[in-house]
Amino acid sequence: MFRTALRNVLAHKARLLMTVLAVMLGVAFVSGTLVFTDTLGNAFRNQSAKSYDNVAVSVETYAGHDEKTPGIDDATLEKIRGLDGVASATGRVSGFAGVADPDGKLIGNGWSNTGANFAPGEDGKDAQYVFTDGSGPAKAGSVALDKDTAGKGEYRVGDAVRVATNGPVKEYTLSGIFTTEDGAVNAGGSLVLFDTPTAQKLYLKPGVFNDATVTAAGGVSDQKLLDAITPLLPDDAIAQTGKALADQQAKDIENGMSGLNGMLLAFAGIALFVGVFLIANTFTMLIAQRTRELALMRAIGATRRQIKRSVLLEAAVVGTIASVIGFALGLGLATGLRSAMGLLGGKIPAGPLIVSPTAVVSAFAVGVLITVLAAWLPARRAAKIAPVAAMGSVHATASTKSLVVRNSVGGVIALLGAAGIVGGAAAGGTSGRQLVAGGAFFALIGVIILIPLLSRPVIALVRPLLKKLFGVSGKLASQNAVRNPRRTGATASALAIGLTLVTGISVLGVTLGQAIDKMTTDNIKADYMVTMASGDALDQSALNALAKADGIAALSPQQAAWFEVDGEYQSASGVTPGDVEKVFSLTTVSGSLGSLKDGQVAVGSKTAKSNGWKTGDTLPVKFDDEEKGELTVGALYEENEFLSPFLIPKEMADEHSAASRPDIREIWIKADGGATKANEQSIVDALGDNPAMSVMDRQDIRDMFGGFINTALNIMYGLLAMALLIAVLGVVNTLAMSVFERQQEIGMLRAIGLDRGRVKRMIRLEAVVISVFGAVIGVGLGVFLGWAIGRTLSADIPGYALVIPWDRLGIFLLLAGLVGVLASLWPARSAAKLNMLTAIKTE
Repeated sequence: MFRTALRNVLAHKARLLMTVLAVMLGVAFVSGTLVFTDTLGNAFRNQSAKSYDNVAVSVETYAGHDEKTPGIDDATLEKIRGLDGVASATGRVSGFAGVADPDGKLIGNGWSNTGANFAPGEDGKDAQYVFTDGSGPAKAGSVALDKDTAGKGEYRVGDAVRVATNGPVKEYTLSGIFTTEDGAVNAGGSLVLFDTPTAQKLYLKPGVFNDATVTAAGGVSDQKLLDAITPLLPDDAIAQTGKALADQQAKDIENGMSGLNGMLLAFAGIALFVGVFLIANTFTMLIAQRTRELALMRAIGATRRQIKRSVLLEAAVVGTIASVIGFALGLGLATGLRSAMGLLGGKIPAGPLIVSPTAVVSAFAVGVLITVLAAWLPARRAAKIAPVAAMGSVHATASTKSLVVRNSVGGVIALLGAAGIVGGAAAGGTSGRQLVAGGAFFALIGVIILIPLLSRPVIALVRPLLKKLFGVSGKLASQNAVRNPRRTGATASALAIGLTLVTGISVLGVTLGQAIDKMTTDNIKADYMVTMASGDALDQSALNALAKADGIAALSPQQAAWFEVDGEYQSASGVTPGDVEKVFSLTTVSGSLGSLKDGQVAVGSKTAKSNGWKTGDTLPVKFDDEEKGELTVGALYEENEFLSPFLIPKEMADEHSAASRPDIREIWIKADGGATKANEQSIVDALGDNPAMSVMDRQDIRDMFGGFINTALNIMYGLLAMALLIAVLGVVNTLAMSVFERQQEIGMLRAIGLDRGRVKRMIRLEAVVISVFGAVIGVGLGVFLGWAIGRTLSADIPGYALVIPWDRLGIFLLLAGLVGVLASLWPARSAAKLNMLTAIKTE
């Protein structure tokens, strides 16, 4: 039986090609994911370990510009240096610094653009940086740049470099260019080195450091140094050995990689699930075509168990071959993804491709098991073939067995799933989404079971149109599509699964995007918003400069502040009285926003209602600077998504801030004459053409808040592409094997006058009908799921309303039709080339 199984695989290799391709693609996705994430994680772990190679103890603080988090001062650092066993102790200070390219644009992505101090030892070198040209900054007015940033900006030693921090842009002289293992640089950002006094002045205050690294003298243990250093540190400081910190970062990297791994494997699982239908369909059709062969084997003594094992063995051989090819393809995929990240600006540390035993075993286990499991039902049917049954025909006759049991089971499962989806939509929140997810699984399974039943009435609706437009070819195509409902259902199911997911995320994404867009337009009156590209706070100097700019009708910051009311923390926005209502859409419920000018505060109506506050109430507060006082509620307003529940005058926020600098998150501007090029240029000029500051008009603001939705959708589409490709292979496979099975029939049609062109058209239309049928099922179910998930989110999204993207759904259906046409090219050509006399003689 083993030899028989191998011979069958070789004899039907052409018909098993699509199965091999489907399994190969799924295994490539799985193995590529595992190898890529293992390689990525290993590279970052090695980089992390390397950066702490010579660090005995690392000290970190949350030092800021207030007295609550003082950081590490020079006196503390000197005490550490004086301890026995300390070879050196280096203070570090860092913050945001951006460099402009030749066009004045920021080099890097903002969040990973950093500045730090150059801290040379007695030899004049800083161990963290290796200079390829020039030297580190030794005085104020000099900076050094990492090699990548210098290359992108076309800077050379001695050039003037415009550097932006949180304040105005300043010009420095480039003293050197270096390489580094710094994580920010490897993430595609930039690193600017200043002399230590300059860095402290920019980011903290003179004589104070954020962090410190300590190296040990020979023979001194890291733990001993840690025990000696800890008592000398301020309360906010955290000290760890270099090894412990490297281990913690390695663990963090592993956790990050496991999240990426899980997401990619989930989509690989979807692709493999779709592949199950192709595999099952292939073996079902092969067994139908080998009915005489299997019956003869039973007649000469093969048992049912042997027949079943033979078919499963064929599946195992196919799965093994596909897994070998898929694993090799996965290695190429992992290498390609690594290169692609480099092209997109992500810098991955150098390192070998990591092929772990887990990746190898998982890939082969998945490939073989999926193939064998998918072939189990066809193998079971093969084992039931009686020795004398169908001995007079090569192919099994079309089954007339009732589908009542199958349809009843499918109907019950689909109804249970639909009930779960509707119940989850009604419940809302996290629990509702979990219920929707469970219901979606059962609904999808139920619909897959019911697809053979649905195929006849749905395809019957388009039969008159096909007959009218394409004549005999159209009529025959519609009849062929429902000749074997199980086969049509299995083929259409693969497309339905992929399009259910694509449609669901499209409906949800477009709906959320519309809600976010509406939230933006409904809450903002301003023509421009100014922010830091890094997401950090803007400097007060930016607000002062804009106040003097031409064409400014109204100007208000959104300055973060907080205080305690009755022991509970409340967030507040420091704004400009009189201007805030000109840049934001604010609806007053009671009182007047003009009361802000009198030192009173405005409170969001929901916050006020939950606390029982009303206009005129006096609230006892404890400010950020620990001072106590009272605030009068001068107005209640409907909450605005861009503002905190409390609105206070900016002067009050400044007066009671514990920080030395105001925490200005955004500056909102209403310009005379609206958003024009002249007004935008006036704002840019007022800010000193600062590359680190983003000046956005209303459309830019809408794009910024809605952009992540489009990005997420595109990523999802890309990840689901593998599943859709396998579904397309399923259509090709079904048609190709169907043509082989119907050779005699096609020969007879040719003999009675159906020419080659109409034979091709018949096969193409059959493919289009099956593809569009699956697409219609998938689109319908996807819209239902998108609505349900959206309902669970609606309470958290102001202005939520379901949006059905009819244009995208139309494109999906058109693409499904196109898929049918493309998938039918090879089978249709094969059918048209059949010699009619030879085909007629085929048994």
